[in-house]
Amino acid sequence: MKTITLGEQEIRDAVTMNEAIDAVRQGFLDLAAGEFEMPTRTALRDGQFLVMSAHHRSTASAMIKTLSVNFGRTPAIAGSVVWSETGRPDQLVAAAGTVTALRTGAAVGVATDLLARSGAARLTLIGAGGQAPDQIRAVHAVRPLRRLTVVDTDQRRAETLAETMQSELPGVELCTATDAESAVGSAEMVCCATSATAPLFPAAALPERVHVNAIGAYRPTMRELPAELLADSAVVVDELGAVLEESGEIIHALGAGAVTEDALTELGTALTASSAPAASGAPLVGATGRTVFKSVGVAVQDWAVARLLAGKFLR
Repeated sequence: MKTITLGEQEIRDAVTMNEAIDAVRQGFLDLAAGEFEMPTRTALRDGQFLVMSAHHRSTASAMIKTLSVNFGRTPAIAGSVVWSETGRPDQLVAAAGTVTALRTGAAVGVATDLLARSGAARLTLIGAGGQAPDQIRAVHAVRPLRRLTVVDTDQRRAETLAETMQSELPGVELCTATDAESAVGSAEMVCCATSATAPLFPAAALPERVHVNAIGAYRPTMRELPAELLADSAVVVDELGAVLEESGEIIHALGAGAVTEDALTELGTALTASSAPAASGAPLVGATGRTVFKSVGVAVQDWAVARLLAGKFLR
C-alpha cells in the first residue's frame, strides 16, 4: 500500500485545464445518469469548514474532501482531497485549494462552452482572488478571448492579476476596473468570483445577449447576482439540491417569486439534452438572450479531477 501526496505545483504540472474540463463534463453527465452517490456537503461554522464526498458506482471509486475557508487568509482555501478505490489499496492525497480552484474553473468551462454564444470573446471577471486565474483559463479554453476586463474593488489587485495572466493570454487586450456595473456593459461573458453578500451589478447593466457564471457565493447569506437577472435568463445550476440549500441567489429569487424550481436546469441534464438532435438551436445553448450558470460547487467536480490525478500517479 502506498499513499501519494501532491502539492500545488505537482497538480498544476499534471493536469491541464482542457483535461479538467473534459473530466468534469463527463462527471456531470455521469451524475445525470445516476452513476454517483453524492450527499449534500457538510458545512460547519457557517461554511468555514466543509466536508464533501462522492462515490462513483461503476468504477467503485470515492473521493472525500475536507477544507477550511478563510477569506482573510492566503490561501483562503486549505485542506485535502483523498482518492481511493475498492480494487486497490493505494491512496492519493492532493491539496484541496488547488483542486478546488481547478475544478471550479473547469465547471465554468463546461457551462460556458454549452451556454455562451459561439464566437464570444469579451470576458469581464469580477473578483481578483484565488479562484480568478482558473476562471480566466477555463473561459479562454472554450471561448478564446480577445479582451479581458478584471474588476476588483482594489485596483492594484486587479492590475496584479492582469499582469500575472498576461503571459498566458498573448494578443488579448487586458483592462482593469473597480466598478462592476460599468464593466459588464460591453461583456459577452461575465464571471463572478467574490464573497459578496449583495448583487454585484443590476440586471439592466448587462447586454441583452450575455452569459454569466457565478461561483463565489456558496452560502445562503452570500449573493452575487440580482433576482431580476435570474428571472430574465435561462438558468443552469450545478446540482439542484445543493443550490436550494446553499445558494443565496437562488434562495432569494425563489422567495421573491422571481424564479421557480422548474425553471432551474441541472448542468448534467443540460449537457445530456444538448447532445440530442432535437436540442439543436435551443435557446438554452445561448443562441439568444441571457444565460446564467450558478454553481456552489459539488463533489463530483473534485472526484473528476482526483480521478485524473489518480490515473497519472497511481497507475
